[in-house]
Amino acid sequence: MERFLNLTLTGVSSGVVYAAAALALVLIWRSTRIVNFAQGGMMMITTFVAYSVVRSTDSYWAGFAVALVAGLVLGAVVERLVIRPVEDAPPLNAVIVTLGLLIFLQAIAGMIWGGEPRSFPVAFGIEGYDVAGTRLLFSSSDLFAVLAVVVVMGLLVVLFRATPVGLRMRAAAFAPETARILGVRVGRTLTLGWALAAMVGALAGLLVAPSTFVSPSAFDQILVFGFAAAVLGGLDSPLGAVVGGLLLGLLLSYLSGYAGSEVVTLGALVVVIVVLMVRPSGLFTSGAGRRV
Repeated sequence: MERFLNLTLTGVSSGVVYAAAALALVLIWRSTRIVNFAQGGMMMITTFVAYSVVRSTDSYWAGFAVALVAGLVLGAVVERLVIRPVEDAPPLNAVIVTLGLLIFLQAIAGMIWGGEPRSFPVAFGIEGYDVAGTRLLFSSSDLFAVLAVVVVMGLLVVLFRATPVGLRMRAAAFAPETARILGVRVGRTLTLGWALAAMVGALAGLLVAPSTFVSPSAFDQILVFGFAAAVLGGLDSPLGAVVGGLLLGLLLSYLSGYAGSEVVTLGALVVVIVVLMVRPSGLFTSGAGRRV
């Protein structure tokens, strides 16, 4: 029973990281109808920026704040300079561009910080809580990650459902020409969507960095798991991204604990295939919404 409980807590702590990565993918999809395969590289760049600030200032929170701002700026720059020229092109063009951007960002990171993996500090303690004499594999840093992702998910739900900005972002994504006629500044709206998504991705990088070494290709697997979580929950649903991330984290934790860590990646692939075959719209998105 103790093993099952610890595997569950481990799944929750890793699942919220997948949820944060999925939230970034969902935010870009909802605002631009593009799946950003460069999200892992953007997470990596902002985490390296945080690493440099922490080393220079000896302050985790200074690095945390700078990384979020860097993500906001990076997302806006990428949309303006890289994505905008292919926004009206066939969807495959954007996919190829984001894959090329991923390779470019990894090369830039290698030239600036080198290819040697770097350790990243934690926000709080890493020792698990003691409950009734049992040491649980769930620490203060894990609790911080859970709360951070829940807060971000709530803010995104409010943004899309209860604010004019969210309505304009959805209109610009689904019907840009109609939105322009109605006075929506589509270009600025799309830039805002990418900026917010990159900031959420930066948060995901900061949350996962203490549990892994930071390197140019460190977050590739996190992107894969984040994409699987987004597909599971539904690419149109911030709530679905969080639930999908938690479900995926639990599933992979149980697989790793009972079947071995070598089947974890295969498990994520199976999840994606099954969801696309059985419910391609995801658990929290209607089929009609995805066909628009």
